[in-house]
Amino acid sequence: FHLPFVFFYHLMYISGFGRIVFQLYSDVCPKTSKNFLCLCTGKKLCYKGSTFHRVVKNFMIQGGDFTEGTGRGGESIYGGYFKDENFNLKHDRAFLLSMANRGKDTNGSQFFISSSEKHWIHSFLPKDVVHVVFGLVISGFEVIKKIEGLKTDSASRPYADVRVVDCGQLITKSANDGSFIESSAHLRDAAFILKVCLNFLTMQITLLAT
Repeated sequence: FHLPFVFFYHLMYISGFGRIVFQLYSDVCPKTSKNFLCLCTGKKLCYKGSTFHRVVKNFMIQGGDFTEGTGRGGESIYGGYFKDENFNLKHDRAFLLSMANRGKDTNGSQFFISSSEKHWIHSFLPKDVVHVVFGLVISGFEVIKKIEGLKTDSASRPYADVRVVDCGQLITKSANDGSFIESSAHLRDAAFILKVCLNFLTMQITLLAT
């Protein structure tokens, strides 16, 4: 049984592109993992073009709202919300992938990546039955730390735009080696990436001018 791997390519102000790779715990949370995997590889519902709308230093970075980009939207592949699958995995380390929600059984497409082990151990572990852990970051730690270090407003929204310009599944080349090939959500769309870059640049120029 092989656990699936998925990836995000991000575009960040100044830092440029960066890739984050996740391993999904489909053996423990198959329904939650399937939702995330399909949103990485889908066309109608997909993380491509979405932003990280919430950043809390020494805690986490949050994204996945591909409908509104504010933290109020998003949806699952199952239609609307789906129930908390289980809480078998705990927030006992940094760089875990978990579902963000609005309360019990309100999982959609939003997720967060924990960036600090200490925050969870000291503040949240006794209440660790709120957010379903379903994956782990295996590469791209420096990208997460760059996002975490961005300046934010009072609502923890980063001033700089951090956007998923591509995402998909990593497929092993063979059963005997650890190398992968990328199966993108859409074959790399140069026009889309260029449009994102131009919009991104325009927004930053506007911010600097105000």
